[in-house]
Amino acid sequence: MRKLRALAMAGAFGFLALAANSNLVQAGDWQTVRIATEGAYAPWNFSSADGKLDGFEIDLANDLCRRMNSKCEVIAQNWDGIIPGLNAGRYDAIMAALSITDKRKQVIGFSNPYAVSIEAFAVAADGPLANLPGSGERVDLTTDEAKGKELVQSLAPLLKGKVIGVQGSTTAADFADKYLKGVVEVREYKTTDQLYLDLTAGRIDAIMAGATVLTAAMGKPEMKGIHLAGPAFARGVFGPGVAVGLRKTDGDLKDKLDAAIAAAQADGTISKLSLKWFKIDVSPKQ
Repeated sequence: MRKLRALAMAGAFGFLALAANSNLVQAGDWQTVRIATEGAYAPWNFSSADGKLDGFEIDLANDLCRRMNSKCEVIAQNWDGIIPGLNAGRYDAIMAALSITDKRKQVIGFSNPYAVSIEAFAVAADGPLANLPGSGERVDLTTDEAKGKELVQSLAPLLKGKVIGVQGSTTAADFADKYLKGVVEVREYKTTDQLYLDLTAGRIDAIMAGATVLTAAMGKPEMKGIHLAGPAFARGVFGPGVAVGLRKTDGDLKDKLDAAIAAAQADGTISKLSLKWFKIDVSPKQ
């Protein structure tokens, strides 16, 4: 009986192994790559007036797929469900200003970075935080965290008791939790548009988000009177860069994307797209 049971188990494992190998062959084809983006984080990704997805990451996704000889299918997915949707197999990759962090690496894999993220505060020009110290400074929290902590301490008396808005499940929320806990009230929002609405209405005192996103938003008429204040921060809690989010099992897709990103970086495509959409170069340093 034990022998028969062992044979049956061996047969079952053999069937599963064949099925797994079959799935790997199918996954390794990548003639079509389904990529999810938020579609609400301009100019990285957004929906245009005609409903089409556009932005830096849409252009880059199409370029990377071309280099991989793949067809791109870019779809919009709400931010709070974007990682669960990837692991559930609804799409193959994420390009949504997704920073590499240790917490995210526990559940998904990443390509090599295709951009760096710079985070900053936006405030009302006539509000109590209009003249935050450190404006114009950029701090690398990986190489000089001590300076970052010193700057935050200099901000603390002005920030005490204020309400700071962040988008939920972002590195800005992680920064607030690590450096501003007990100093400010942190209010989380689903989208940046909700953040902008509450800031301009005076329901919150500041926003922390990507500097490129905030700069683009401040060009809108409804954001008149909003400006950047205080220091900007990079790396550290914000991660080593922005990358394509992938399932950990899709190592072959990671290899293809890494090669395509390296080529797009080497021939200047990422820099050109960055300047087109952000007016600054956020491509990773070689």
